[in-house]
Amino acid sequence: MTLEQAPPEVQLAVDLIYLLESNEISPAIALAALEIVRHDFQEKLEKQALPPEE
Repeated sequence: MTLEQAPPEVQLAVDLIYLLESNEISPAIALAALEIVRHDFQEKLEKQALPPEE
């Protein structure tokens, strides 16, 4: 399977790894930043699941 045939989440993960490594971001900083991103997107996902307020 080529990267072009991989699922979108795999393609994004590869892009993010490349971005972090090419900018020489330390693993600790990368993981801390990714945790912030995860939290933010988790909140967005939960808000999408809520019915709209009237």
